[in-house]
Amino acid sequence: MRVSAVLITHDAAAHLDRCLTSLAWCAEIVVLDQQSSDGTLEICARHGARVEQGEWLGFGRTKAAAAALATNRWILSIDSDEEVSEELRDAVMALPDEVDPAAYRVNRLSRFLGRWIRHCGWHPDRIVRLFDRDRAGFNEATVHEAIETGGEVADLPGLLLHRTYDDFGQFMRKQDHYTTLGAAGAVAAGRQTSLLGAVVRAKFMFFRTYVLQAGFLDGWHGLVLCCGMAVSTLMKYVKIWQAGRGPVDGS
Repeated sequence: MRVSAVLITHDAAAHLDRCLTSLAWCAEIVVLDQQSSDGTLEICARHGARVEQGEWLGFGRTKAAAAALATNRWILSIDSDEEVSEELRDAVMALPDEVDPAAYRVNRLSRFLGRWIRHCGWHPDRIVRLFDRDRAGFNEATVHEAIETGGEVADLPGLLLHRTYDDFGQFMRKQDHYTTLGAAGAVAAGRQTSLLGAVVRAKFMFFRTYVLQAGFLDGWHGLVLCCGMAVSTLMKYVKIWQAGRGPVDGS
């Protein structure tokens, strides 16, 4: 099976070298960049990746545009802070040219503040990342995009290693951005909430991730992460609540 690895970038130099090294086995690496200025393009050139420049259209549409640049039928969608483990690489390379599944799920293991997180609802984290472009593709979600297909989806062994959030400030900045996008989408779909509802959702998020999903087993990293996810939930629903109230006159 010939596979095109596809990713989108913007000032992604921090982890990109590790990501592209893990993709050396792919038939091609295609990068859709959004005007990076931090060394991203130099790293891509060093790994022989084909780079195109494009505008930001939201996660779903931008990743779909990147996939459309690939020359092979099978697409491996990967983020710049992820890397393919050896076991996952070998599993993909062992696939024949013609298979029944239209897409494959991989199991992602994420790193938070220097620790691999195995609870908190973060792991196992099976997501579709390898797909036949003729039978599957990205939806148009602005954030939390997904690959959709009406065909069969199978699982692959191995891990997709996700080196996310090196510090808590980075985590909260990303949450502010993602919750703004998520709230805008919810408001556009007609969703509403109350301030009490936002608080209740945040409290339940902490209970679910720290207690029900055993975040406490991840030590202080799990505690900080679960608190952060609760705050993120509060941010999103307060933004929805504020949008429902209309403009504030400041009086």
